[in-house]
Amino acid sequence: MANSLLFLLYGYIFLGQHHLRKPIDLIFMNLSFVNILGITFRSLPEIMSFFRVNHFLNDTGCQAFLYLHRVTRGLSICTTSFLSGFQAITISPGHSKWAWPKSQYSKCILPFLLTLWVINMLVYIHIIETVRAKSNFTVVGRGYVNVYCEGRQLEEHMLILALYVFMMHDLVFMLLMIGSSLYMVFILYRHRRRARHIHSLTHSSESSAENKATRTILSTVLCFVLFYFANNFLTIYGIYASKEKITLGSISGMLSLCYPTFCPFLLMKNNKIIPKLTSSLSNMRIIFSPRAFSV
Repeated sequence: MANSLLFLLYGYIFLGQHHLRKPIDLIFMNLSFVNILGITFRSLPEIMSFFRVNHFLNDTGCQAFLYLHRVTRGLSICTTSFLSGFQAITISPGHSKWAWPKSQYSKCILPFLLTLWVINMLVYIHIIETVRAKSNFTVVGRGYVNVYCEGRQLEEHMLILALYVFMMHDLVFMLLMIGSSLYMVFILYRHRRRARHIHSLTHSSESSAENKATRTILSTVLCFVLFYFANNFLTIYGIYASKEKITLGSISGMLSLCYPTFCPFLLMKNNKIIPKLTSSLSNMRIIFSPRAFSV
């Protein structure tokens, strides 16, 4: 619900409120949409299993669900990395080497996001061949995916190649994310030292808003990194564990849902538009209340 609210809010601003539109809003929209898809494709099989729905997914359904879940997971990494890099360039000093990209970056957001979608759809297309529907719901197959799906037996060299591609994909964007986050921490630290000698109220208020936005994105990145490594650790452990794979798969699935669940609340924390929207809705409720018509 939080992701849906955030997506609709930024969509409304992007399409109808041009005076409130910011370049970074498009990144927030994409991240919210990816979170919605990730939560849906990861949790829906578990929900249907809870209600004891048998044969919910066939081979095609398992392939589609796992493929789209992996694509949205990869897009979550890429979009968070892109968000971190965008904010790092935004707060960089005007005289730095990022001065030229700062003026051009906003024009490249939409093409870059579309490129990320294409890259992730191509990277994870091999996933389609690695999963099938389970024929026996009481037996946990090798490469357990969820209660309806299990992994196929693959040749060792194909498995190693796929793992290498996936790890390189994640590693590249994780390094970019961490690097841009460290750069933002450095900028904030240097700005804090300089701000002690500045007494301009206007400059102080602008810097404060910029710092809040930067801290929000840093907390989002930190949240992602923590849950990402915890989820990967359990996933790798589950591959080599001989028992209780279902339990490990459920815990790993819950960890994979933590970031897209908490992410919108972190993004809304210091967003000035949310209180304005809440205030507008409250005013509308007062205007259209029965008491107002009875006067």
